[in-house]
Amino acid sequence: MIADRLHSAAIHLLRRLRKEDGRAGISAARLSALSVAVFAGPVTMGQLAAAEHVAAPTMTRLIAGMEREGLVERDRDFEDGRVVWIRATAKGTRILCAARDRRLATLTADLDALDPADLRLLAAAAGVIERLGSES
Repeated sequence: MIADRLHSAAIHLLRRLRKEDGRAGISAARLSALSVAVFAGPVTMGQLAAAEHVAAPTMTRLIAGMEREGLVERDRDFEDGRVVWIRATAKGTRILCAARDRRLATLTADLDALDPADLRLLAAAAGVIERLGSES
């Protein structure tokens, strides 16, 4: 079944690439939240919790730790003081980009070992997988 194979392959590939995240010195959950703050931010605490599929109190605790480490900053909304905006700091952006670069270097080395026919297949499949990932 294609769905089962694709699901399994995606999990194994991400698990393998996450091994590189250990060098970042922060948890996978923090890296994931930081990724949203860097690439989609600034975002509200609610948007971040929704993007990460966690409850608001869980995200609040996660962000508190990240803020103590200087990875993100919080700002109150000028119009609605109940809304908290989260944005990545320069330090947080550097850490995330370094982790992403390590993942990409590992994946690039793996791709370099493939034959040209497999690379063409993956290039074609990547677009399809991107569409699957963006459908809601």
